[in-house]
Amino acid sequence: MIPANFDYHRPKTTPEALALLGQYGDDARVLAGGHSLIPMMKLRMAQPAHLVDIGSIPELKGIRTEGNLVVIGATTTQAELLASKDLTSGLPILRETSLVIADPQVRYLGTIGGNVANGDPGNDMPAVMMALDASYLVLGPKGARKIKARDFYQGPFMTALQTGEMLTAIEIAMLPAKHGYAYEKLKRKVGDYATAAVAVIMTVAGGKVQTCAIALTNLAPTPMFAGKAAAAIVGSGLDQAAVTAAAGAAGALMAPATDARGTVLFRASVGGVLLGRALKRAFDRASA
Repeated sequence: MIPANFDYHRPKTTPEALALLGQYGDDARVLAGGHSLIPMMKLRMAQPAHLVDIGSIPELKGIRTEGNLVVIGATTTQAELLASKDLTSGLPILRETSLVIADPQVRYLGTIGGNVANGDPGNDMPAVMMALDASYLVLGPKGARKIKARDFYQGPFMTALQTGEMLTAIEIAMLPAKHGYAYEKLKRKVGDYATAAVAVIMTVAGGKVQTCAIALTNLAPTPMFAGKAAAAIVGSGLDQAAVTAAAGAAGALMAPATDARGTVLFRASVGGVLLGRALKRAFDRASA
């Protein structure tokens, strides 16, 4: 389909972008790589009167470290994440996840900011950011604020962003050198959204899980942080009883829709299987 008519704006600076968002209010949407928003516009699921393209604002792109924090600019592409040696060594789950997002052509244009800010429950990075306990740096008419990824998603395509605000960067604390991680995803074909996916971050000492974070993709109307599921794993040696308890706690959060990717029952069942696989891979990596 063809999108509804809109006016296109390409600001060169962050203040200019904020001025446009302030001027047009709820009629404006931020455009980064466009691979989340443009398909919605083609389907008329989104009909903004004004697109504010932030792709030419240099300070919104790039990866830098600030002490123990990694800060990733909103318009940094998935391909740039894959090319970063710092992220590959320090936060390898970002590379693992980027590799299963769409296809190489999309990854050269699709941005991490667009992936997390759109509020699409099928996008991969939101759950990973929840598992990493990342924070989103936001600018708006009232100044700067920081929002935890775990508090950001409020409903399908609904987030904590307020009118006139835009996400400028993502802030993630570096993980211990010896940690486990996994992003397990089932999709029908290359380029498709997840039927279901699970992100796990874990540390292990003495054969026992010391810390664990679990988050779910496309298994509910929003990405979900499964705190009770993670708590069921902590202190265990990842025995079957612990995995079963974690799957039960995660299953209580799952509310997928029946769609072309499967029925509610199938997708919830797949979610449980993927959780078990992700936990095992993260445990093995942390124990190596």
